[in-house]
Amino acid sequence: EQVNNKNSEDGGNKEVVASYWGIKGEEVKKEDGTPWKWNCFRPWETYQADLTIDLKKHHVPTTFLDKLAYWTVKSLRFPTDVFFQRRYGCRAMMLETVAAVPGMVGGMLLHCKSLRRFEHSGGWIKTLLDEAENERMHLMTFMEVSQPRWYERALVFTVQGVFFNAYFLAYLSSPKLAHRVVGYLEEEAIHSYTEFLKELDKGTIENVPAPAIAIDYWRLPADSTLRDVVMVVRADEAHHRDVN
Repeated sequence: EQVNNKNSEDGGNKEVVASYWGIKGEEVKKEDGTPWKWNCFRPWETYQADLTIDLKKHHVPTTFLDKLAYWTVKSLRFPTDVFFQRRYGCRAMMLETVAAVPGMVGGMLLHCKSLRRFEHSGGWIKTLLDEAENERMHLMTFMEVSQPRWYERALVFTVQGVFFNAYFLAYLSSPKLAHRVVGYLEEEAIHSYTEFLKELDKGTIENVPAPAIAIDYWRLPADSTLRDVVMVVRADEAHHRDVN
């Protein structure tokens, strides 16, 4: 979202630079003609989440890999519950820093495989990278409503370092196992966001106005609230569950 200012040659005016390469980005506007203020995503990347998606779908573990994936995810939930308790805003932030990793790892490995074998990916590279980007946007949204404490930021460094490498090795050994892990992680995410909604409905968590970035990204009404944001995020997680 943020842009840098670069002095022009005459030392007077300042030119807005919207990329790391120092190239001025093209002017983008919304459908109503107002300026588009986000650099991290563009109007054609926005969408309306499908809230009718089945939230209760569950893949019953049958094979050894299924059961390994299922119980691995279940074992990871216990320390998360102990650490965050019912602080669902911070819990969501931590969840998204992890959830955005698998798509990037899978997309990267499939990209390299496609290059090595001189063959197409069947669309899976873009699918996985889009998933990673979507999860990152979840994080950028929740950053607006819940600022992490210093020890939570430190925990992110640790968890991401461990999880990235573990998932990388898991994907190399068995892509099916890796995707099944993500599927079960998304099932847990759906559960967490459902509990988040319950706390919002009870008034335990204040139902503040939706961040501007969420309104533009999911094409929400201008008067949307945090509850509306949690609803669309939960629908996204259900979609990722089905894909994986």
